Amino acid sequence: MSQHALLSAGCKAWRSLSCPRSELRLDLTLGCGQTFRWRETGDGHWTGVMRGKVWTLTQTEDTLWYYVYSHQINPGTENKQKWKVEEEEQLLETMSKRKIDMKQDEAGFCTVMSEPDNKEEELLRDYFQLGVKLGDLYRDWSTVDPHFKHTADIFKGVRLLRQDPVECLFSFICSSNNHISRIQGMVDRLCQTLGALLFKIDDVAYHDFPPLQALTDPSVEMHLRDLGFGYRARFLQQSSQIIVNSHDPDWLLSLRSAPYLQARDSLRALPGVGLKVADCVCLMSLDKFEALPVDTHVWQIAKRDYCFAGGSSQKTLTDRVYKEIGDFFRKLWGPYAGWAHSVLFCADLKKFQKLKEEIPALKDEKTELKKKMKERRPDRCEEKQKRKKGKKQQRT
Repeated sequence: MSQHALLSAGCKAWRSLSCPRSELRLDLTLGCGQTFRWRETGDGHWTGVMRGKVWTLTQTEDTLWYYVYSHQINPGTENKQKWKVEEEEQLLETMSKRKIDMKQDEAGFCTVMSEPDNKEEELLRDYFQLGVKLGDLYRDWSTVDPHFKHTADIFKGVRLLRQDPVECLFSFICSSNNHISRIQGMVDRLCQTLGALLFKIDDVAYHDFPPLQALTDPSVEMHLRDLGFGYRARFLQQSSQIIVNSHDPDWLLSLRSAPYLQARDSLRALPGVGLKVADCVCLMSLDKFEALPVDTHVWQIAKRDYCFAGGSSQKTLTDRVYKEIGDFFRKLWGPYAGWAHSVLFCADLKKFQKLKEEIPALKDEKTELKKKMKERRPDRCEEKQKRKKGKKQQRT
């Protein structure tokens, strides 16, 4: 039986590339809610599906290590459970043409490829966008934003992924009124039900993300409702049907070359895609680094840490307030505002609060930082406090 690879086992199939933790931290980047396909399968080892392959990733201080599993598909059993789609057949045909001499390592589960596959390193570099110098961006943001500087000292290496647009879109349609662990469960069930089996490791089956055609069948909606998708099942089926029937096969991918607002408006025409989902897809798969997804969580960050007063009389996040928050941060952080936003979003997640506790005297530093920020923006903060005071007096 295949087992999840561990770097400590000394398997020869592990490959590496130079990448310091300050440029990428796997736990923060893969666990902050921008992707839902990765799980920690060993201490500091993350296994998931990316670009039709199953990977295990880990890192040392200056090196990113990766292990790619050979495909292990049984077409006879899979065809009974999956929709038959052209993309899957093409994938199998491409795999069968690859002439790679493989043998089993002494550990009994590691596949050693005699020919190095530079394409895998290219896929990894593209996925993590390693051409973007994250350290330089952190320094730029820290110069103009004292709150970010404070956060950056703790949350280094939060990097934006460049995901497949189809997977990104349909994953975030599942995110409506949802939390990360539940979204992960939905995406897993979606892949297990409609995606091609790629590999089975330690009794865990890893499936590819289903192609658009697999989602278009009218029976998909009821099937996904039975799996707990609720109203999102209809959005998934209808959006895939619209894309397949009304657009070219590469339509989603072509939006990478469209202007940001045009790409966002195009996505919003799909069922189940509002401003936030559209901005998530733009930022995390369509190269729109100025896109800034805003939800009540981000709104709270803006009010709490930046004394943002916009929409203070609103109980719900309106389109106008959404735009004001996005414009506020874009003006502050510049063209890579979406990347900076992801750092603060990650830093505010409950699962990562223990990192803050590990820093001595953090509470005192945070209190001092808030004082300094209020001194830099006294008018906005004072105006906000006056409004609150006035409302209390009116109630009394």
